[in-house]
Amino acid sequence: MKTLIVAGAALSLPIALSACEDQASGGGAGSRDHITAVGSSTVYPFTTIVAEQFVNAGVGIKAPVIESTGTGPGVKLFCGGIGANFADIVAASRRMKASEYATCAKNGVRDILEIQVGLDGIAFAEAKNGPKLQLTPAQVYQALAATPGGTPNRYRTWHDIDAALPATPIQVYGPPATSGTRDALTELILDKGCETIAPQAKALKDKDKDAYAALCTRIREDGAYIDAGENDNLIVQKLQSNPNAIGIFGYSYLEENKDSVNGVPLSGVVPTYATIADGQYPGSRPLFIYVKKAHLTAIPGLANFLKAYVAAWNPGGPLTAKGLIASPPQVRAAATAVVASHTALNPADLK
Repeated sequence: MKTLIVAGAALSLPIALSACEDQASGGGAGSRDHITAVGSSTVYPFTTIVAEQFVNAGVGIKAPVIESTGTGPGVKLFCGGIGANFADIVAASRRMKASEYATCAKNGVRDILEIQVGLDGIAFAEAKNGPKLQLTPAQVYQALAATPGGTPNRYRTWHDIDAALPATPIQVYGPPATSGTRDALTELILDKGCETIAPQAKALKDKDKDAYAALCTRIREDGAYIDAGENDNLIVQKLQSNPNAIGIFGYSYLEENKDSVNGVPLSGVVPTYATIADGQYPGSRPLFIYVKKAHLTAIPGLANFLKAYVAAWNPGGPLTAKGLIASPPQVRAAATAVVASHTALNPADLK
C-alpha cells in the first residue's frame, strides 16, 4: 500500500489533528485539519498531482494524505463512518456497488458525491522483447478462467488456446481480487469472453450468480495468473525480467512506461488515448472519486480541492499528461455540476 503526504516542494509538512471542530460528526469525535483520501491505485497518481498543485497554490494549506489501498478496501474504509477518523474521499477504478452504498448508509454515510474524473483502459502489456501477442476477450478468458467453458483449465501455453498464438507459457501478472482493476477486468473482458465461449453464460447471469461466477469470472489458481498486489510499477518490473509474461494494469502505467513495455492489442485494437476515449478499445472504463457531503464544510479546503480536480482533468491538462483519458465533454460538464452544486448520488442508480 502506498501512502503519500503531499506538500508540494516540501514533503514533510507537520500534520496537526486539532485545528478544526469536527462538524461532520457533530463534534466530540476528534478533529482534523487536512484532507484524507484512500482507494484505487489507478487513480492514486492523478489525485497526488491535484494535491501537489492544490498545496502549491494555497497559503497555509495542510498537506492531503493520500493512500493507495485498492478500490475495495478503500470503499470499506470510506464507508466506515462520518467524522475525523474516516476518509473524506475514496478513489475508485469502477463504480461504487449498491452493496457498498448499503454499508455506507448503515454507518451513517448517506450523502455521497459521485464524480467521474476521467477514463482509463485496462491495458494488457508485454516487454519490448515479448512474444508480440494479439488477443481477444475470448482468448483472455480461456487463459485466465478457472473453468473455461465449464471444465478445469488445462491450457498451459497460448498456442494451446489458438494455433496462431506462440507456444509461450501463460504467465499473467495482474491485480488482486480487492482491486477495482480486477473488477473491471471481470466485467469488461472475462464476461465478454465467457459469453463468447460458453453460450449458457447469459442465461446464468441473472438466474444463478454463483454458477455464473464459477463459469465466467473465477480466476485460475495454478500459477498461470500471478497476483502482483496493488503496486502496478512492480508489474512493469516483472515484465522486464520475464519478457514472455503479460501484465495487466491501468493505461496510465502503460503510457508512463512506454519506453519499456508495449500494449497488447485486444480484438485488433491497441490501447491508446484515442481508442480508449472513443470506446474502440474493449477495456475502456470510467474512473471516479466519491466524497462525503458532510465533510465539505468540516474539513478545511475539501470543497476547493474538488474544484482543483475539475481544473486539472480537461484535455491537455496535467492529468492527461500523466495518462488520464479525459471524459467526453458532456460527462465532464455533469461532473463539474456535481462539484458546484454538491448534489449527492441517487443510490437507486447503483447496481
